[in-house]
Amino acid sequence: MNNDPHDSDFCFRKHWAAMAAKSRVAVSIVLAIAACWLSRPTLQSILLGVPVALAGLSVRAWAAGHLRKNQQLAVSGPYSYVRNPLYIGSLLAGIGLGISANHVILLAGIVVVFLFWFLPVVGEEEDHIRKILPGFREYESRVRRFVPALSPRYQSRVRFDPNLYLVNREYSALLGFAAFMLILWLKLALL
Repeated sequence: MNNDPHDSDFCFRKHWAAMAAKSRVAVSIVLAIAACWLSRPTLQSILLGVPVALAGLSVRAWAAGHLRKNQQLAVSGPYSYVRNPLYIGSLLAGIGLGISANHVILLAGIVVVFLFWFLPVVGEEEDHIRKILPGFREYESRVRRFVPALSPRYQSRVRFDPNLYLVNREYSALLGFAAFMLILWLKLALL
């Protein structure tokens, strides 16, 4: 992968990542609305999907309680296992919701949105963190981007901080999940 800023492919990747960062929330909302509209939930699909979605939301919550954005390098909690637990949690939650919705195209759409809107942002975010937070280069040499280690790569006494969960507004993911599940249950009852 060429990182020459004069290379057209590099410029396209940078431009796409910037556009993806700005539009990922809007794209996610459009996908959620489509999921609500097109879903054909069954009791079985909900029972299969909810645990996956809750696992993803739990990973996100755990990560949010360790994250001091742009202030301190997060190396505790899930960040001691993997560099991007919020994205892993988002993908798991999305897959769980896709399974619950019982619609193959929606499930594929969730994966496509993750691959083309969320992943391009990761490199940009890591470039930003590398510039502003000391120790990131050493951290990235020890902790993989997306494949969690079986044991922590950092030992830390830092514990989950519920105030960070609130400051990072992670409760919005839980509220979105609850609203989506309510819609699925209503559709299940009415179909």
